[in-house]
Amino acid sequence: MSTLRNRTTVLAAATTAVLALALTACGGNDDTGTKSAGPANDAAAAAASTDATQSATGATTTAKNGGAGQNTGATKTGASKTGTSNGSTTAGGNTSDSYAYKHPCRSEDLSVRVYPREGSATQQVIEVNNVGANSCGLSYFPQVSLGAAKASDRSSDIRPAVPGGLGGAPAYPVKPKTAAIAVIDLNPSGANGLTWIDEMNVLADGDHMPNAETQNFELGPDVKVRDPKLGLYRSTVADAVSSMKQAGTS
Repeated sequence: MSTLRNRTTVLAAATTAVLALALTACGGNDDTGTKSAGPANDAAAAAASTDATQSATGATTTAKNGGAGQNTGATKTGASKTGTSNGSTTAGGNTSDSYAYKHPCRSEDLSVRVYPREGSATQQVIEVNNVGANSCGLSYFPQVSLGAAKASDRSSDIRPAVPGGLGGAPAYPVKPKTAAIAVIDLNPSGANGLTWIDEMNVLADGDHMPNAETQNFELGPDVKVRDPKLGLYRSTVADAVSSMKQAGTS
């Protein structure tokens, strides 16, 4: 009986030891699995993060490069070649003086104005504007006569003195959107003059235009005309006044 008890005790102890070893082995496997799974997951996460970063960087680089390319293209094509250079080259007509020398101005391409010169009681400004697309040529000075608006006979009209010794270019060139200006002084001395004159007749180009294209401008009341002087066409009023003062001299 004692021997049976001893065997049972030994068997129980052995069983307990085996179970303890089995539990220890299982616990070791769990720890090992947990520890090995952590780095693997971390590496995968890191790889995924790296891929995402590279993708984002690639997208950013593409967007920047693409944007720069578009801007460069727009600058070269839109501003320099098409918008500015080509437009200014083809927009206007022929504006050279040599062209004007061979092409007299036409009345339909001109706008004529007559108005008092500021600061003078006896001087009038004759302004001939080129409203056409090309340069054109005028005679050296306008053809001007002074008379009565209601007169049927123009034989008594007064013609002003003009500068002498003319020569040089075949015509006075006028570019588009610019004016040829002449100044006439109706009474340079300011003395008593003719009071029946109330109209100025102006033909912009007496060398090429017919008399039928003469335009008439009212001078107004209280005008006294005596020894009038007319200057050559110039680009400014001041220069036209200087030319007018040379009228009557050779």
